[in-house]
Amino acid sequence: GLKHFEAKIRPVLVEKCYSCHSAGAKALRGGLLLDTKEGLILGGDSGPALVVGKPEESSLIQALKFESFEMPPSGKLADNVIADFEHWVKIGAPDPRVGPAKVVQKKGIDLDAGRKFWSFRPVVKPAAPQVKHKAWPHGDIDRFIAAKLDEKGLQPAPDAERAVWLRRVTFDLLGLPPTPAELDAFAVDQATDAYEKVVDRLLASPHFGERWGRHWLDVARFAESSGGGRSMVFKEAWRYRDYVVEAFNRDKPLDRFIVEQIAGDLLPHAGDDEERDHLVATSYLVLGANNYEEQDKKVLEMDVADEQIEAIGKGLLGMTIGCARCHDHKFDPIPTADYYALAGIFRSTSVLIHDNVSRWVERPLPMSPELEKVVAKHEAEVAALKQKIDTAKAVVKQLTGPSTNAKTGIVAASSLEGIVVDDAQAKRVGPWSPSKHFKRYVGDGYVTDDDEGKGLKTLTFQPEFKKAGVYDVRLGYIAANDRANAVPISLLTVDGEIEVKVDMRQTPPIDGRFVSLGKYRFDPTNQWFVMISNEETKGYVTVDCLQLVPVDEKPAVAAKDAKPKEVVSDDRKRAAAEVDALEKQMKTLQASGPSRPMTMAVDDAEKVEDCKICIRGNVHNRGSVVPRGVLQVATAGKWQAVPEDQSGRLQLAEWVASSSNPLTSRVYVNRVWHHLFGAGLVRTVDNFGTTGETPSHPELLDYLASEFTASNWSTKRLVRSIALSHVYRTTTNTTTTTAKQGAVVDPDNRLLSHMNRRRLDAESIRDAILVASGKLDRKLGGLAVDDPSVLQGVGTVMPTEYGYVFTDVRRSIYTPAFRNRTLELFEAFDFADPNSVTGKRNISTVAPQALYLLNSPFVMEQASAAAARSFAEHSTFDDEQRIEAAFRDTLGRAPTDRELQAGLAAVVATSPAPTPSKSLTARKPRIVSIDDANEPAVDPRLAAWERLYQALFGCVDFRYVD
Repeated sequence: GLKHFEAKIRPVLVEKCYSCHSAGAKALRGGLLLDTKEGLILGGDSGPALVVGKPEESSLIQALKFESFEMPPSGKLADNVIADFEHWVKIGAPDPRVGPAKVVQKKGIDLDAGRKFWSFRPVVKPAAPQVKHKAWPHGDIDRFIAAKLDEKGLQPAPDAERAVWLRRVTFDLLGLPPTPAELDAFAVDQATDAYEKVVDRLLASPHFGERWGRHWLDVARFAESSGGGRSMVFKEAWRYRDYVVEAFNRDKPLDRFIVEQIAGDLLPHAGDDEERDHLVATSYLVLGANNYEEQDKKVLEMDVADEQIEAIGKGLLGMTIGCARCHDHKFDPIPTADYYALAGIFRSTSVLIHDNVSRWVERPLPMSPELEKVVAKHEAEVAALKQKIDTAKAVVKQLTGPSTNAKTGIVAASSLEGIVVDDAQAKRVGPWSPSKHFKRYVGDGYVTDDDEGKGLKTLTFQPEFKKAGVYDVRLGYIAANDRANAVPISLLTVDGEIEVKVDMRQTPPIDGRFVSLGKYRFDPTNQWFVMISNEETKGYVTVDCLQLVPVDEKPAVAAKDAKPKEVVSDDRKRAAAEVDALEKQMKTLQASGPSRPMTMAVDDAEKVEDCKICIRGNVHNRGSVVPRGVLQVATAGKWQAVPEDQSGRLQLAEWVASSSNPLTSRVYVNRVWHHLFGAGLVRTVDNFGTTGETPSHPELLDYLASEFTASNWSTKRLVRSIALSHVYRTTTNTTTTTAKQGAVVDPDNRLLSHMNRRRLDAESIRDAILVASGKLDRKLGGLAVDDPSVLQGVGTVMPTEYGYVFTDVRRSIYTPAFRNRTLELFEAFDFADPNSVTGKRNISTVAPQALYLLNSPFVMEQASAAAARSFAEHSTFDDEQRIEAAFRDTLGRAPTDRELQAGLAAVVATSPAPTPSKSLTARKPRIVSIDDANEPAVDPRLAAWERLYQALFGCVDFRYVD
């Protein structure tokens, strides 16, 4: 054995491996030493390099065979050399090299040391400190703030004016401005509980759930399309949004709220309503940005699990767990084993339905027994009619038989009716070979998959439509006996995503060239496609072209080089007519009948099992098995093993939502503090790890977390206690003597000697504009569209403020949230990125924001509506009174003397009689074509007031709260 090593093994190691895997290497690769026996046994970052006696289990042998890592990188060794290594391992890997490895191997993560970090220590409620200014604190929150100020010799700022505080708290709790009537009532309310009454009124408002639900949707990476590769519409995502809004309005305890979202489908329920909530809540696990077009399904499954781990890690625990997918976390005490312990839970959860383009799981929602009977009857009628259609189509196929004009020659695409897209214009994935072997194609030839690379090749046609309508979609292919008999084809249409299969052994029934894939609706948004795949096909897949013929137009006259139409029998015509009639009947039946409500959801997988570590994150290079579990560093006591027949989601949910978990309550109360003050006690609100910031007030953070869990995890109680604190009431004015001192000692205001001035988020800006214009529709919940069918297949289309029926004047939380595109106002004002957890939005100040407010048709139209509303509601006011009303409607305050004079100068009429105006009203974009000559004249006084309102919308005080 030693002779074999010296003759066959050592020389290869020295020549091919030592440059990267020895103590003398310039840079040790993968932590793997191959210059000692101990180095081989210990292995590197990917685990042991060999298993003595078992070459099939040795990663060294797998790497030499290029089955996992491809080593050496210069090229695969000769087969006989690899056989020498296999023999060597099989006989026990005899090796005369003695002594320890010369490079110290990484020992792993010290969990006991990790638990000493502040965020992993148990939450213990501290006693409130004593402070110098005993009269200032309104409660314990203020005592913790005052104590820190005392340490630095600072004093808290004076209180903000009442109107300023009311605007602040109303935006913070509702996301809307206070009304002039509310400002007036609070200004004269001298009761000792005046502030308490305001906060309680706001907490009881149904708009509280919309405001605080939106904060949660940022963390839940809520969107109504998939992102990833092709953007696919989540048409049922609105149910999750409404669930979240209702949960905050009902003040659902956060621990229960979390458990429902991770494992709601596994909870008992008292009735249909509770079961419905539990199922909808699990949409949380499905909402992530995933590429459902990924053809390597093992990669897709792990990517989805990774996205779910990141969502829970950053969103609920404030930890970047995803860093441990490929290696032990470089900064936090999270070993790779912990990552795959969590991955095992999510890999044991049913989330995906695999196909060429995979889909997410949807589950039916419970219905009343009466409705269940109605729906079941309708579904039976649809199934029976579908059977009739299938039978009729089989008759048509039988009567069609082989084409009598199979050899039709070569035809130019321009000679065919409708829209024709040749194979050369299609987007190719994988190698497709061009061919001209069979001389009956369109254009310059056709392509074939060569009966190779199954599941790795697609051909995508993206036709351009000049007008909306119904089109007969026809695929051109070259038939033969060696063709595939079940070629999967995906179509994205206005009617939704359609999946069909084509038998390419059969001669195409239309002109010997085409087979109809069906009749579907398309529109000029031109986001539609037809994709042909070779996944799971047996035989050659050939593609010639795609033809789309408008069904409501007469066929175009064929060119000279086109073949005559196939002569069909009367029997076939009658059979085809019957199919058309039945399909029309089906369309009517489906449109008229009730549909079963569905929701995005999850379920435990049929096969639940622990996950193997994917070495360096490679799903095809599997290591040892890790039992399902959670983060060891944040686990008090011993984790209970997951039952063999369960995924572990329920146990995970209960662990996340446990008061003994040191992370969850701290992370949540810190988020609430961030939303009320503009900065968290821990400013890195999504990162409580060692690379995040430490808390400015650690005792206050633990006090809030303790009070929160002791108060039944009540968000409303937490918000109330902070909103009624004295520190929340302070002014943002930094010109006072005490404020100037604070600016020197504490320039970032981490100690909160005064309140932070904050810019409104995108939704509040839009909603406040709609409030001022009088156009805001305050309807709660439901679909964000008037016609749900509009959403079918609108995967890459996002409406602007004008055009689609679902960009209406409802609150911004109901604006469809597509990942690939959003409203211009949202883009300008830092809307949350729905592709990831966003606990803290970016706050930018850039020129496009001002340009948007100057030039946006939406802002112009709302300024026009606000001016018209002012004239209608304040018809008896003079200009001065109307200007004051405009300021109160938009800024929540009266104008200064200088602002009043500037306003008066701006609204003075330039002409006594109405004339055609170039005002904002005239500049509004039109949805339909209107003859300019027929435009109504605009009162110049109204145009001046429009400009005033637009100026108010664009001013700094409108966008900020003090």
